[in-house]
Amino acid sequence: MFTAPPPLAGASPLPLDGITVVAVEQAVAAPFATRQLADLGARVIKVERPDGGDFARGYDTAARGLASHFVWANRGKESLAVNLKDPRGLAVVRQLVAGADVFVQNLAQGAAARLGLDAAALCAGHPRLIAVDISGYGAGGPYADKRAYDMLVQCEAGLVSVTGTPGQPVKSGIPAADIAAGMYAFSGVLAALVRRGTTGRGGPVEISMLEALAEWMGHPLHHTMHGGTPPARTGLAHAVIAPYDAYPTADGARVLLSVQNDREWRRLAEQVLRQPELGTDPAYATNAERTARRGATDALVGEALGKLTADEAIARLEAAGIACARLRDVAEVAEHPQLAARDRWREVGSPVGPLRTLLPPINLPGSQAALGAVPALGEHTEALLRAVGKSDAEIAALRREGVIA
Repeated sequence: MFTAPPPLAGASPLPLDGITVVAVEQAVAAPFATRQLADLGARVIKVERPDGGDFARGYDTAARGLASHFVWANRGKESLAVNLKDPRGLAVVRQLVAGADVFVQNLAQGAAARLGLDAAALCAGHPRLIAVDISGYGAGGPYADKRAYDMLVQCEAGLVSVTGTPGQPVKSGIPAADIAAGMYAFSGVLAALVRRGTTGRGGPVEISMLEALAEWMGHPLHHTMHGGTPPARTGLAHAVIAPYDAYPTADGARVLLSVQNDREWRRLAEQVLRQPELGTDPAYATNAERTARRGATDALVGEALGKLTADEAIARLEAAGIACARLRDVAEVAEHPQLAARDRWREVGSPVGPLRTLLPPINLPGSQAALGAVPALGEHTEALLRAVGKSDAEIAALRREGVIA
């Protein structure tokens, strides 16, 4: 049986201790937002369908039989499995919302409104409630009713157009649109809680995946709008800096380096390439010349690093004061020496036993992140129903009739 680490002696309370969140959520965007709230001490009640729950539970079985997306985005929550299409199930959720501080939903466009669970309706009835609507494209406009999966929004926001190689656009390897929307929902809730602390009133928070990711497109978007030229896709290279790329090493690894100015180029030539004459060679001495001769520049760097192991290349680059990194795969990140040295790994409970997880990146010295367990579907249904006054007989009847799980 997994046991959580003991509380820190004299630890300060987490910022969201005492805050209750009810979330009718699925997939990634809303669950990722509410997990941040749970990590900071909020009580998060996750409302799921009785017939399978959040569909992200079925994405894969990689986490010892559980779905990796679900494990990542749902620790520290209580699972209430209830049918919202049944008036009795909807009434339970309404009772929970009446006592909550925050409500979050990311149902298909219009579904929350049909249930009376949209932000505008809930805030009208509960003035202190902060109610978050997360959608793909926003409540209005010609795209309001379009399906909005992460990859589709990456395409619509232009992210795919600037990611990849000159010959092949690619989507991000992580759900960037979902994460962007989740993080803006999280920060929107925090801002609304601060406002409620001064005004006494909550209010709606509206987040669109497209608008969130379009904001993250700031550099290429402003470059194009104000400069007139969309940035080229360059893979791991940089459109206007050379050398700036990942180069193979003798042991089969790849090391990325970035030369930011001509002084660094001279150091690279002297201390890494061991060809000091290149530092002042007119063909390579300026970034403009190196970029114009990118192929030849990369060949010089590649030849030098190709004779070294990754460790040797990193050591030589760092001694020369050249920014560099090892190109790691995901398995290597899980064993990253910096994460280990900073003691960033913990275990959380789950239906299949303890699972390794990272501490949240918001560090609050003197406090300990909540890091609750990943819930089984409906694990907390009975306790939550009893909390809103349901008797054992009523709970049994609801279970028999398929209203809860």
